[in-house]
Amino acid sequence: MSDTTKEFKAIESQEALDEVIKSRLERNTKSVTDSVTKEFTEKYQGWVSPEDVKSYTEKIETLTKDAETTAKTIEELNAKIAAFERSSAKISIAREVGLPIDLADRISGSTDEEMKADATKLLAFIKPSHQRQEFQPEMPDTMSGVEKAFRAKNPNLKF
Repeated sequence: MSDTTKEFKAIESQEALDEVIKSRLERNTKSVTDSVTKEFTEKYQGWVSPEDVKSYTEKIETLTKDAETTAKTIEELNAKIAAFERSSAKISIAREVGLPIDLADRISGSTDEEMKADATKLLAFIKPSHQRQEFQPEMPDTMSGVEKAFRAKNPNLKF
């Protein structure tokens, strides 16, 4: 016989039989597993695994929560900006009309024209109906000519 052929050995114990069967099962399982793995790898190449789907889902949920938080922050900041712009417009209109700045918060209206009209109405309520007269002290007749001439040349000077 040639060296490439093996001689037949009789199996004499259960352990020897189990060993032969175990080695054949491992070889067959490995070849089947390799072929199936190769087939599935080729067939589903480029597809996403369930583990990847789970990690992607978690990332999507995290990013969605971050986006919602950012959207809320943007809305709050836009509301603050609108309030500051409205307050600035009220103060500007109050100055333009001549209304005291302390009363600028009382101006109402949604447009500049409406706020200006309201400020004008408000100004009519707080403006006095008569003009205030300046205090002018009477000139005593006991002044000398020099004092009278000095006061005549400096009328804005308070004594």
